Amino acid sequence: MNYKHLLLTVGLLLGVCSMTRAGNYVKQGNTVTVTVTSPQDKGARKVRLQVIGDKIVRVEATPEADFPVKQSLMVVSQPDFNDFQVTETEDAVQVKTRAVCATVSKTDGRVVFRDGKGHLLLAETARGGKVFTPFRVPEREIGVGTLTEQQRNAWSWQMKFDSPVDEAFYGLGQHQSGELNMKGKNEDLFQYNTKVSVPFVVSNRGYGLLWDSYSYCRFGNPEDYLQLNRAFTLYDKNGQEGALTGTYTDKAGRTLVRREDSLYFEYACPETSELCRKYDRGGLANLPQGFQLDGAKVVYEGSLLAEGDSPSATFHFILYYAGYIKVFVDGREVVPERWRTAWNPNAWKFACRLRTGVRIPVRIEWRPDGGVSYCGLRVAQPRSEEEQGKLSVWSEMSRDMDYYFIAGDNLDEVIAGYRALTGKAQVMPRWVMGFWQSRERYKTSDEIVRTLAEFRRRHIPVDNIVQDWNYWPEDAWGSHEFESVRYPDPQAMLDSVHALHGRFMISVWPKFYCSTKNYQELDAHGWMYRQAVTDSIKDWVGPGYVGSFYDAYAEGARKMFWQQMDENLYSKYQQGIDAWWMDASEPNVRDCTPMWYRKALCGPTALGSSTEYFNAYSIVNADAIYNGQRSVNPDRRVFLLTRSGFAGEQRYGTATWSGDIATRWEDMRAQMTAGMNFSLAGIPFWGMDQGGFCVEKRYVAAQKLFDSTGQENEDLKEWRELQTRWHQFGCFVPLFRTHGQWPTREVWNIAPEDHPAYQSIVWYDRLRYRLMPYLYSLAGAVHFRDYTMMRALVMDFNGDANVYDIKDQWMFGPSLMACPVGYYQARSRRVYLPEQCGWYDFYTGRYHAGGQTITAEAPYERIPVYVPAGSILPFGPEMEWSDEKPAELINLYVYTGRDASFTLYEDENTNYGYERGHYATIRFSYNEATGELTIADRKGRFDGMLQRRRFNVAVVSPAKAQPLDLDAPQGTMVDYDGKAVTVKIVK
Repeated sequence: MNYKHLLLTVGLLLGVCSMTRAGNYVKQGNTVTVTVTSPQDKGARKVRLQVIGDKIVRVEATPEADFPVKQSLMVVSQPDFNDFQVTETEDAVQVKTRAVCATVSKTDGRVVFRDGKGHLLLAETARGGKVFTPFRVPEREIGVGTLTEQQRNAWSWQMKFDSPVDEAFYGLGQHQSGELNMKGKNEDLFQYNTKVSVPFVVSNRGYGLLWDSYSYCRFGNPEDYLQLNRAFTLYDKNGQEGALTGTYTDKAGRTLVRREDSLYFEYACPETSELCRKYDRGGLANLPQGFQLDGAKVVYEGSLLAEGDSPSATFHFILYYAGYIKVFVDGREVVPERWRTAWNPNAWKFACRLRTGVRIPVRIEWRPDGGVSYCGLRVAQPRSEEEQGKLSVWSEMSRDMDYYFIAGDNLDEVIAGYRALTGKAQVMPRWVMGFWQSRERYKTSDEIVRTLAEFRRRHIPVDNIVQDWNYWPEDAWGSHEFESVRYPDPQAMLDSVHALHGRFMISVWPKFYCSTKNYQELDAHGWMYRQAVTDSIKDWVGPGYVGSFYDAYAEGARKMFWQQMDENLYSKYQQGIDAWWMDASEPNVRDCTPMWYRKALCGPTALGSSTEYFNAYSIVNADAIYNGQRSVNPDRRVFLLTRSGFAGEQRYGTATWSGDIATRWEDMRAQMTAGMNFSLAGIPFWGMDQGGFCVEKRYVAAQKLFDSTGQENEDLKEWRELQTRWHQFGCFVPLFRTHGQWPTREVWNIAPEDHPAYQSIVWYDRLRYRLMPYLYSLAGAVHFRDYTMMRALVMDFNGDANVYDIKDQWMFGPSLMACPVGYYQARSRRVYLPEQCGWYDFYTGRYHAGGQTITAEAPYERIPVYVPAGSILPFGPEMEWSDEKPAELINLYVYTGRDASFTLYEDENTNYGYERGHYATIRFSYNEATGELTIADRKGRFDGMLQRRRFNVAVVSPAKAQPLDLDAPQGTMVDYDGKAVTVKIVK
């Protein structure tokens, strides 16, 4: 926990620091507290500014007489900062640093931010900028245990800021609705499988907001979505008022017709739960009972009538679905067919402009394809375009309103401010930048070793092989023990993986069956969530077993959790496990339950109600692993992959992946925006289940047909192309990892060796390893310069309004613009080239002027990739694992047209030597005016560093379209011994 932060807060409240009283404010250390003279109804009585630095100001507001004493889970201890001035006018108190000025209205507490030149950056809305509502945790959400009155009562709040029409918002974590620019959008912020919520948003106007709240939040509209009958007058297909018509037809052709006043079949409550029986029998219980939905066809149809003063209004819908679904509004298909597996439904958002006072036809076509299936359609109350476009955040439960304003000359500076607050990202081990092979799941140690050996036999690069869940005895989830029949000698397995130059990652859930020793140890201290046990909830394994999750908010529980992992896995096997896969870290105690019951299942926590601490589980769980491993092996870099995420996780050597996504083209496209916004939320290492996790039945059948007959039918053709396009995409994100359910995902199981799918997948895998000097330099920059690897175009080309919502192009580092193909059988695609520079085709070297949209070729084997003029791109040797050989020869491509620079970073790859200064950098600088490339003096050193090396300088210019040659490009060879060298470039 951030005890220094807590002590500082206590010290301030006790008056330990020097205090200055003047007019309506009190200055104490680096804080300025303003008493509001005429607080609005539901407004703040006090506003406190804490100056963190030149460009970071914390704002706290409370409707109470004073501020609460609390600790932060996301913000780390900050150094003292006192270089600011405070002035008071008749109306306001102004706090000013060299770069930022924050003004607080004495009348109503409104806060306005300007830059050092007085230009407006952000202003709370004049009325309603802060709204507080008392919140008391409902009885049903508390779960077992008791809370103090203080823990049970707090505030819901909304903060709202004016926003010009040309502003764009990004961040908020990783979500699945294919949205990039969040201006005018709504997003519910909670943690769930495939959904990661981070309370940080950035603006193209040069600032970010981080709010210190762990509860369920809403960005955009602060109100919950409404059932259809509360937003519209409904009419069935016969024109009768009050409902839509639902027609259910099962596989045998039996039909049931009934009226539906709402579509809200979004969850299931366990029948064994007394809480659910008492508080909620809705969700799936509202569907026709005794009707077989699996394989059925369901149609909801009728019309919607919206009332309003204006001729039309924009309605924001949220669709919840499992199985196949389409939505038609006013005769137009507004949601083309989507699919999600029955056990893991998805949400999709869409907006429609509807005429008011007119009946608008609506039709939803749903084909459930599982034993349990979900469906729902709700809508937000429409708001004016101006109101919808404001920057609005609502928090369900917090002690007070607490946010950080972070200014920056560019979005990299804003994200650097976020990391200054929440902790620097670690330098990931070098092997993390390589290829990871995973599947759901390897079932024996022999499968693990044979798979890795097959990669080596085929000379396909790979670094990491992953052991997914269920390596333990069936009835011993949480034992952290290998099942002895399937894994007779885990140490030999690990030794074999390492002998094959691989790394081994293992899945560990924070979940324990009640019968395990580990559960009983944790439970004896009160460190297990008990509601699932009380309700006798059985999981899906075998006959079903009862268990629950541990309370990671308890410091002692975190230490015990790691101790159990260490005793049963890490130290037991001579520290041979290289990385941890922390699955279900939302925490996912039970899928597909109502929100209130999720809170009951994962609380109360050691710090308070799960309502208040709903979103932060993954960061305290990451704390357990990071600090646990470093306590045992302080110089081995920790790496863990978590399915959830939260502000600050980057300081714990943690990356996130996008959960159990589906194997559909639309789901692949959704990962593009998910990864960009997650990166813009300040957390730099992200990846996905490349190829998708949950598989449509048609693909399973196609693979079985091929296995038995050798026939490639149309579904298998599509499957192979989808896998190919997804691997091409995956080459250009921070984590290059394949994973999914059957069909298995090893490249030779996707397609035979002579197939273009196989050949393209292997080509991009090999390219990834050629790029290792570039990639690892980016990993170093993430730590030392707070860099972001996966970069929405707004990060580098802000000012070109055309880039603000491009959802399928991004910069991967400074020198590569990836443009994946997201549609079946597409062999070309439109690519926008930002206006700030010219662009080179990565493969051919052909030059294009910026500021235009081109049609780029996209054959089956390749996706378009472009390099901005003024780039330096280093390529290393061909390798089969990340540290197979040193980069003694680097082919250094220089793309002329602008000045360029790049810093090569190297260190000892897997230890924490970089924390002690054991690393080296070489800076390359190209001057367009002189036509000279300077390779600067090497700075720093580390054990094993190359003393001498060669750089082959290959030039690409508008007049010299040199195609990509990874082996021997035409260039000027430079021998380098660490001393500066200048090379004349011939353009």
